[in-house]
Amino acid sequence: MPHIATLEVDAILFDMDGTLVDSTAGLAGAWETFAKSYPEIDVAHILATSHGVRTVDNLIKFCGITDPITLESEAERFENAIVESASRSGGKGIVMLPGAKKLLTELSSARHLPNPLWAICTSAKRKYGSAAMGITGLPVPDVCVMAEDVQNGKPHPEPYFTGASRCGVNPEKCIVIEDSPNGIRSGKAAGCKTLAVLTSHTRVQMEAVHPDFIVDDLRSLSVELLEKGVRLTIDTA
Repeated sequence: MPHIATLEVDAILFDMDGTLVDSTAGLAGAWETFAKSYPEIDVAHILATSHGVRTVDNLIKFCGITDPITLESEAERFENAIVESASRSGGKGIVMLPGAKKLLTELSSARHLPNPLWAICTSAKRKYGSAAMGITGLPVPDVCVMAEDVQNGKPHPEPYFTGASRCGVNPEKCIVIEDSPNGIRSGKAAGCKTLAVLTSHTRVQMEAVHPDFIVDDLRSLSVELLEKGVRLTIDTA
């Protein structure tokens, strides 16, 4: 049965955490830090269910924070804690995931303005997102949609609607690359094609949200830049 798929899209819209970079250690450490201030939270449950959701939305849901000023302050404290705890006690820190550097280097070899070929649409706030890009050496795209840029975070479609709009393309001509069920739901709701990478969730978990494609990680992808758009080859073996 063929396991190579090829499609042409106007833009590729990437999630960041869990798709392009791994901040697992930092995320766990940040929730453990917050458990000291919010002892009622269940860190294991949060880590199993909250991936792909904006920090502010998780703090509302799990910590019960409703005051806007407190929420903004605590969200910044949380994302600072991710960076600080990622490399604590000799940890590996925030690192680029396999295949990300090669893929993004190829996509960044031509800017294709005013319609960029790729964007990052992340649930991270701008300060943390910028720090993660700097720490890992992740190429900075011309379009980057952060938590502050939308009213509604994933699984709502707004992050990917916004990414496609800022690239100047139709969402239906984009593919979303995500590692979480919430992210796939967001991309599908926006009308994009979706591709799941199995870097943070199991195949069963990702199959449950019905992405168009599933691969182990970004090493299964290759790109060819076209005069308009990208030809994406996907090895689903």
